[in-house]
Amino acid sequence: MATVASTVKTVADAKLLRFALKQDAMGSGANGVVYVAAAAIFGELFGLPAAFLYPIGAFLVAWAAALFLIASRATMSKAAVGIVMAVNVAWVVASAELLIAGWFPLTNLGTALVIAQAIVVAGFTGLQLAGLRKTT
Repeated sequence: MATVASTVKTVADAKLLRFALKQDAMGSGANGVVYVAAAAIFGELFGLPAAFLYPIGAFLVAWAAALFLIASRATMSKAAVGIVMAVNVAWVVASAELLIAGWFPLTNLGTALVIAQAIVVAGFTGLQLAGLRKTT
């Protein structure tokens, strides 16, 4: 019985959770690849240094792989999903701090990108939470 309490079984209930994790993975992976491949161009467009975008892009690619792995397991760990949601919340908070603290001379497009990403990540987190609640 302890196994059921700490994991999400592969049932119809987990469809929303798997969907949310996979969507998060696709968005994160796509952003990561673009950041790594075009850091200099994007840096100029957004007002972010390429030296900042390279490691963020690499993190996002690795993050996407981890999300796909979690979502594809026959049994998903609730603790792993909790960590995913915590990292997503940290991303949203860091995005707000980046804007408020003025860490970089963002262009208007850069400001819009940071806001849009924070909103999308918050949306993924909400879907993940709804999916997790549906499985318990």
